Amino acid sequence: MELTQPRVMGLGTHHKTGTVWMQRVFRSMGRTLGIPCAQVFRKTADELVPEEGRIFLFSWSTRFHESILARPDTRIMHIIRDPRDVLLSGMRYHQVCGEFGEKAIHMKRDDLGGLSYQEHICSLPNDEEKLLFEMRERHARTIGEMVAWDYTRPNVIELRYEDLMQDRDAVAFTLHLRALGLTVPEAEEGAKIFWRKSLFGGLAKDTKRDDRVKTHVTSGKIAQWKTALPRRVAEIYAERHGQDLVTLGYETHPTSWLRELRHAA
Repeated sequence: MELTQPRVMGLGTHHKTGTVWMQRVFRSMGRTLGIPCAQVFRKTADELVPEEGRIFLFSWSTRFHESILARPDTRIMHIIRDPRDVLLSGMRYHQVCGEFGEKAIHMKRDDLGGLSYQEHICSLPNDEEKLLFEMRERHARTIGEMVAWDYTRPNVIELRYEDLMQDRDAVAFTLHLRALGLTVPEAEEGAKIFWRKSLFGGLAKDTKRDDRVKTHVTSGKIAQWKTALPRRVAEIYAERHGQDLVTLGYETHPTSWLRELRHAA
């Protein structure tokens, strides 16, 4: 693909990989810079793209239609996160999330005895059982999405949540925005917004976070799994998804990371 000047600027995340954070950053950038925003779905083709001008396109499961991905004027910022932290974050979140944007979590299911996903996970006796349920359910889909993504596309900027959380001066994020297609002044403005919307920046104090952020975010810290993932759960995870960790570049061996568990039961 011979790339041209970016006009279609996409943001692709996955469940619990910084979606709410990046959504707020990019929607704020859109308002500030006068760039329209639109959410795409797996079957959404490039009819959303205006004939002239730029657009931000969002996919919260990184399922952009091929007609969008194949455009020479498309750039995509794609973000993944350590799946073990995704598991922990998802387990906590699904016990308290509301119906907005999470209808499936609140739907009654015959296979759960008439309970919803949320009701069932809340009924389980301990975090081990809750994590194992989450692992079989929503987490399996999320890690499947991350593994299935094509990481060789020349028009994609591949990022990790962990690196974004350590980019406290927003220098790297500024460069990413330039690669996405923004001008120098626009990228600098975007970096300011990034800092204001970050847990290490404008939202460092809990009093600065609104209810939605509080629901989605417990701490946002990286490598939580080392102290929070129970050994029994970790061993099962290594058996089921250890190779996925290697594929995604988070480990070099499917099971050797088990030695890093610090206070797991």
